[in-house]
Amino acid sequence: MSEIPSRVESDRQLLIQAQQKGGLAKLGSYARLSGPGWLQSALTLGGGSLASSLYLGVVAGVSMLWLQPVAMILGIIMLSAIGYVTLSTGERPFRAITHKINPVLGWAWLLASMAANMVWALPQYSLFYGVTEQNLLPGLFADGGPLAGEVGKWSVSIAVLVVSTIIVWSYGSGGWGVKVYEAVLKVVVALIVLCFVAVAVRIFLSADGITWREVLAGFVPNLRQLGQPAPGLESMIAALPGEQVRQYWTDLIVHQQREVMISAAATAVGINMTFLLPYSMLAKGWTREFRGLSIFDLSTGMFIPFVLATSCVTIAAANQFHGRLPAAVEVVEGQLVVPPQSQASYQKSLDARPPEFGPVSLAEQKLAAAQLKQDAGSLANSLEKLFNNRLLAHYVFGFGVAAMALSTISILMLISGFVVCEILNVPPTGWVHRIGCLAAGTGILWPVLWSGKAKFWLAIVTSNFGMVLLPIAYLTFLLMMNSKTLLGDDLPRGSSRVLVNLVMGLATGAAMFASGWVVWNKTGWYGAGSIAALVVLVVVTHLLKGRTRTA
Repeated sequence: MSEIPSRVESDRQLLIQAQQKGGLAKLGSYARLSGPGWLQSALTLGGGSLASSLYLGVVAGVSMLWLQPVAMILGIIMLSAIGYVTLSTGERPFRAITHKINPVLGWAWLLASMAANMVWALPQYSLFYGVTEQNLLPGLFADGGPLAGEVGKWSVSIAVLVVSTIIVWSYGSGGWGVKVYEAVLKVVVALIVLCFVAVAVRIFLSADGITWREVLAGFVPNLRQLGQPAPGLESMIAALPGEQVRQYWTDLIVHQQREVMISAAATAVGINMTFLLPYSMLAKGWTREFRGLSIFDLSTGMFIPFVLATSCVTIAAANQFHGRLPAAVEVVEGQLVVPPQSQASYQKSLDARPPEFGPVSLAEQKLAAAQLKQDAGSLANSLEKLFNNRLLAHYVFGFGVAAMALSTISILMLISGFVVCEILNVPPTGWVHRIGCLAAGTGILWPVLWSGKAKFWLAIVTSNFGMVLLPIAYLTFLLMMNSKTLLGDDLPRGSSRVLVNLVMGLATGAAMFASGWVVWNKTGWYGAGSIAALVVLVVVTHLLKGRTRTA
C-alpha cells in the first residue's frame, strides 16, 4: 500500500525540480511521467478511428483532413477541464457530479459511458476477426477450412476476450502492472503511427500520388462539406443522366458522407474516454501539482499520435479508393461486374433507386461501385506501394489493426471496471474492478448482430451511437468548471473564466449539433422526445436541489 504514495511523492519532487530547471529538463520529466494520455491514445487509436479515417478517405479524399484534428482539439479542451477539476479537488468525478452538480447528469454520464463501452466493443471484435480472416490467416477461414463460417468467428472472439482479460487484470495487479501495460501501449501506438506515416511518405514521393498542396488544403476547415459531395466525386456526378438522377445520388452521397464525418468526430473523443481520464489520473495518485503535466500528457500522448496516424490513414485510403472504381470491378459489355462479396451491397444500392428514373445507366453503376464499403482485404492494398509485396502489406496491415483492436478492447474493459466500482461505491481495485471489466465483454456477441456485413463498417454505425451520448459529458464538465461549490478557490476568474467558457461552449455546441443530427435522422420524434425528457428531468432535479439547499 505504501508503494503508490511513495512513488507519487517521488514524481512530485521530480516535477518540482524540473520546473525549477525549466527547458528540456521539464519536458524530459513530463515525458517520463506521462501515462493517462497514452491510455487515451490507445483507446482513440482503435478500430473506430482506423475505420473512420479509412472511410473518410474513401468518401472525401483528403478534403476533410481538418475534421479529426478539430474534433480532437475540442475533445482535449473538455478532457483538460475534467482533468483540472479532478486534480484540483481530488474527488472521484461521479461522486462530485451527483453531490454538487446534478445527480441526473452524474448517473447519465456513468451509464452512458458503460453503454458506450458495451456498444463500442462490438466493432473491435469484428475488426480483429476481419483482419484475421482476410489478411493474416485467410487459409484457415476459407470455405472448407477448419475455421470457416461461424466456428471461426466465435473461436477468434473467445480468444480475444481471454487475451484482453489477461492484459487488463495485469493492469490492476499493482505498480509493475501499470508500468508494463502503459509501456506496451506506448510501443503499439508508436508502431501504428510510424507504419502509416511511411505509407503517406511513399505516396508523396510517387509521381501519380497525392501532392502536399492537396493535403495542406485538406486541413483548412470547410463546413460546406456537410451539405455537398467531396470534390473528387464531382466528375462522376456530372456524368449522370438527368437532374433528378444527379440530385438523388448527390443526396445519397452526402448522407453517407455525414455518417462518416460524425463517426470520425465521435471516435476522436468518446464519452467513455471522458470517464477514463480522471480515474486513470486518480489511480496513478496524481494531485493538483500534476495539472500542468496532465495537459502535456494529453497534447503529446493523445493529440500528436492521433493526428499523425489518422491523417496518414486517410491519405492512404484517398490515394487508393476516392473517386475510383475498386480494383476488382470491371466493365463487361456495357455493364459493371463486381466481385461476389460485394454483389449484395452493390445491388441493394441500385434497387433502392426510384424505378421512375428508368434503366440504370453505366455512370450510375460506376458511382454505386465507387461507394461500396471496403473491408480489410481491399483496404490492406493501400500498403502495397510501400512494401512492393502484397503478402507483406496484408501482414503489416493485419497486425496493425489487430493491435489497435486489442488495445481498445482492453481499455474499454478497464473503463467498465471503473464504472462498476463507482456504481457499487468501492475503490477501483481488486476483484470488484476485475470482474467489472468483463462488462465490456459484450463485443464477443458481434457475430449475432453483424453477420455477413462489412466488418469495418460496424465501427461507423457504433460511432454514430457514441456521438449521441457525448453531449452529456460535455455539458456536465461545463457546469463543473463554473461551480463555486465544487472548485472553491480554484474556480477560474476574470478573463480566464471567459476564455474557458468560450472554448468549452464551442465544444459543447458542436457536440450537441452532431448529436442532434444523428438522433433526428435515426429516430425522428422518438429520439427528440427522449432528449427533451432528459432535459426536463435535469432541470427539475436542479430546481429541487436548489430548494433543498435553501431550506
